[in-house]
Amino acid sequence: MKAAIYCRVSTKKDTQETSLERQEAELVKLAEEHQFEVEAIIKDQASGFELDRPGVLVLLDLIKDQSIDAVLIQDETRIGRGNAKIALIHCILKENVKIISQTHSGELHLSESDSMVINIVSMVEEYQRKLHNLKIKRGMRRAVENGFRPHKNLKNKGNSEGRERIEVPVEEIVRLRKNELTFAEIAATLRGFGYNISKATVHRRYKEYSEADQET
Repeated sequence: MKAAIYCRVSTKKDTQETSLERQEAELVKLAEEHQFEVEAIIKDQASGFELDRPGVLVLLDLIKDQSIDAVLIQDETRIGRGNAKIALIHCILKENVKIISQTHSGELHLSESDSMVINIVSMVEEYQRKLHNLKIKRGMRRAVENGFRPHKNLKNKGNSEGRERIEVPVEEIVRLRKNELTFAEIAATLRGFGYNISKATVHRRYKEYSEADQET
């Protein structure tokens, strides 16, 4: 299994370098004990209350790319403090990446209060996803009911004669807008049909169409 070692001290003072080196040495030893292959050693010299840390961004990229299976830390305060700690622990755990703590000689044990907060955040995110999916489903249904035919704009899989997908179906944006869908609903609907489009882009393209129509 691959792991990233994360070390942090709170300031950029030269005296803190010794602490960083000690953390690194101890965590390399911990990785050996747990038979982890160290993919990266990441160091930050910044407050634990801050999220904008160069090392944290590198760590999150490794997690997102599925390059590591675990994060090795000295203790939970090295990840962060306060809300930043909760947010980062949540981001790591939800990607099924383990947090290995030297203090616990294994997986990190959260306090009851921290565990409760992270569970609440997870439940809120899940309901947000459900609401977002329902919104897309509703928009797609309304679009089809109002005559949107996605197969006319999307290339059929395995069918070389199908039409290439156009970047943004402006005509459909205009027609859906006339059917009283909001820009957010139109964007969500088109994303559901495979178009990578934001609400801002929908609004901009609709505005461009309207201005061009007024000039003609």
